[in-house]
Parts: sequence; C-alpha cells; structure tokens
Amino acid sequence: MAKQITDANLQEVLDNEELVVIDFWAEWCGPCRMISPIVDELAEEYAGRVLIGKVNVDENDEVVEKYGIRNIPTILFIKKGEVIDKKVGASSKADLKAKIDALL
Repeated sequence: MAKQITDANLQEVLDNEELVVIDFWAEWCGPCRMISPIVDELAEEYAGRVLIGKVNVDENDEVVEKYGIRNIPTILFIKKGEVIDKKVGASSKADLKAKIDALL
C-alpha cells in the first residue's frame, strides 16, 4: 500500500535517501482511480527500495502548491529532495515500472 503523504509529513518523506515517487490524485478524478491500484502494487513490489506515496490534492494545499500541480494524476519522481522527473496523466504499470527502474 502506498504511503499517505500530507502537508504534515512531506518533509519526512523528502528526507528519505531512497527514490520517492508521489502520485497526486483526487477522489473525483476518473484517471486517478484507474492508476491508484497500480501505484499500490508498485509500492509493494518496490518496498525497501523506493518510497511510493499518494497525495490527495483536495486535502493537502501546501504540497500541491509547492510542486505547482495543475493536472491530475501527476506522478513526481524525487531524489534527495529534488524533482528529477514527472509524468502527467494516466500511465500503465509497465510505463511506471520502466521509469522507476531507469531512475534506480
């Protein structure tokens, strides 16, 4: 299961040495609901190597503003606190795995 990332725990997540993958989503977003199970599966598959989490854009204004999220789903790939890549829109599991593997 992906970690729930909030305004309150973002810094703790960013302090992580591992690759961090954050899915920005909302309950009302159809494409977000499509990729949600994929993000949870990837969180289990990469446990201990990649921190994968989700941010509910309706509940975490500070995180959304910090990263300038305008469209969802958006997935950010972060290393040592810096965004190194991003993907906007729904993606397949194979696409996300390829991106994560390339960044590891």
